[in-house]
Amino acid sequence: MSDFQIPFLSNLVGLLAEVMRVCLEFCYKMTEDLGFPSYGIAIIVLTVIIKTLLLPLALKQIRSMKAMQAIQPEMQKIQKKYKNDPQKLREEMGKLYKENGASPLSGCLPLLIQMPFLISIYYALQGFSYDPAHESFLWLESLAVPDETYILPILSAASTFIISWQTTPKDAPSNQKTMLLMMPVMIGWMSLNFPSGLVIYWIVCNLYQLVQQTIMYWGEMKERIGGKSSKGTLTVHGENQPKAEVKKKKIIRKKVIKKVVKKPADAPKDENKEASPEKAEAPKEVKEPASDEKPAKAEAPAKSTGEADEK
Repeated sequence: MSDFQIPFLSNLVGLLAEVMRVCLEFCYKMTEDLGFPSYGIAIIVLTVIIKTLLLPLALKQIRSMKAMQAIQPEMQKIQKKYKNDPQKLREEMGKLYKENGASPLSGCLPLLIQMPFLISIYYALQGFSYDPAHESFLWLESLAVPDETYILPILSAASTFIISWQTTPKDAPSNQKTMLLMMPVMIGWMSLNFPSGLVIYWIVCNLYQLVQQTIMYWGEMKERIGGKSSKGTLTVHGENQPKAEVKKKKIIRKKVIKKVVKKPADAPKDENKEASPEKAEAPKEVKEPASDEKPAKAEAPAKSTGEADEK
């Protein structure tokens, strides 16, 4: 099986590399027709086109990463609780993934689909033959050789660090924080030996990704810059919070609403209590005149009997 997969992947990458070379030549011809022939601009245009075509997969990968990061606190609780029971641990983790719509493998598939395109553009730019008349770009004398001023390696390392910082929670594990520092250093060191055209491609990819991640993670970035802790979760307007936390918030809101409703309800009860003595006094005042009227009624028949005797 592996003997089939490796030639298949190499043939696929080789085919895509040829397609990328043709696309790069097309972009260069386009700049030439516009009156400013430049391989540097052609590389930038081609990179933007590739990243735009892969944008749906990239967004899906970001959503999957956010869903997994949002349930990290719950995952840590389950791992501590069932660390001695692997079967129960798998069951509880499966329930957690299902309830929150997350999957540890959901973010890998979009990345695997993007990898052949990234590798193919790497080979296309690495072996590309530039026209000596137009292979210079900005301060670079040639896009086919490394940047001797170290500007491109520094930019590639800095952009890689910012992208990694955006997707790393504030209270991430120590190994993840180590990777946050190691990856930019490794990319910067590799950029010292790569052709300048390939490093430009990498920087433009990072800038494109930086824009889309800034939009997706804007809420979290504001919290982190402001010094607020997100408790290891990456949430935007509460969309990817664990359901347990959302339920707790709903319960708290209900309790607050009940307290607010009870306070105005107590006022009428007190008024009724104060009004009750007045109601109790009212019958007494009515009964007193009633007692005075009874003798009057009793005198009436007495007078009538006296008149009868006189007759």
